[in-house]
Amino acid sequence: MLDGVLTPAAGDAEAGPAVALTVRGLTKSFGSVHAVKSVDLTVHAGKFFGIVGPNGAGKTTTLSMITGLLRPDSGAIEVRGAEVWAGRRARTDGMGVLPDRLRLFDRLTGAQLLHYAGSLRGLDRATIAHRSRDLAIAFGLTASLSRPVSDYSVGMTKKIALASAMIHAPRLLVLDEPFESVDPVSTAAIIRILRRFAAAGGTVVLSSHSMDLIERVCDEVAIIAAGSVLASGPMREVLGGMSLEDRFVELAGGAGAVEGMEWLQSFSG
Repeated sequence: MLDGVLTPAAGDAEAGPAVALTVRGLTKSFGSVHAVKSVDLTVHAGKFFGIVGPNGAGKTTTLSMITGLLRPDSGAIEVRGAEVWAGRRARTDGMGVLPDRLRLFDRLTGAQLLHYAGSLRGLDRATIAHRSRDLAIAFGLTASLSRPVSDYSVGMTKKIALASAMIHAPRLLVLDEPFESVDPVSTAAIIRILRRFAAAGGTVVLSSHSMDLIERVCDEVAIIAAGSVLASGPMREVLGGMSLEDRFVELAGGAGAVEGMEWLQSFSG
């Protein structure tokens, strides 16, 4: 049903490169705050790559630079060998992007939003209609396409936003907190669709606060804290026999954060 959307576009019948995304020496500062400090990442094609870190770690800033939403101070970003920031404007043709706290044109209906997303990517009207229908069926949105997006639930909004990011059959999906506030049923449906996308040769980069979900879904992972990569690579190698949560706490700290707070056990009254 979704072959035309989930199969990466144009030229994927040929053997693609082993590496879908390369990030080298990426930095970004806001005044005296160094949000991202010389980040290096390698994401292999056809994989789920998870990024985890505490609040303020630099995850969203890193993803914003990768997707062309924020110009880096220094460093290089390559998608399938093509430099993203080679010129004055970022090259993001091969990406589908779901930013954190994305604001949609929610006065449009679901169908109108998908048509708008397809038009921006240069698709013709017939292709947009065909792919919109397939995506609506896959995401369970068929009965809601005629309703304004402002009437959608949080889960439905995430699904229509993800469908908009996928309508042009990108090679790389970059998703910032795609499951935040999404119910378990919708989360499971989204994961099934993303697995099909990866099985067809696409690559998924996602950030999430859910350690269990990242550990369960992703093939590769990077742990980021204070703007730096503490560990990155295949999930099994990064974990070293630990759970992702335990490995994260070991690297990023936090295990001793409640030490010295014995007063909490001395109840007043």
